Amino acid sequence: MLYWALVFLVVAIIAAALGFGGIAGASAGIAQVLFYIFLILLAASLLIGLFRRTG
Repeated sequence: MLYWALVFLVVAIIAAALGFGGIAGASAGIAQVLFYIFLILLAASLLIGLFRRTG
């Protein structure tokens, strides 16, 4: 999922450099949502791993 967030981020940067505002905004929004989902899943994974070791 982090891969897709980075792909959309690169698409947004390229689109912004070429002047395509709508595509850049949409790609940046998708990249941001995917990045936050990745961070939530990472935190959940770390917490689950921590609780399995202590339990």
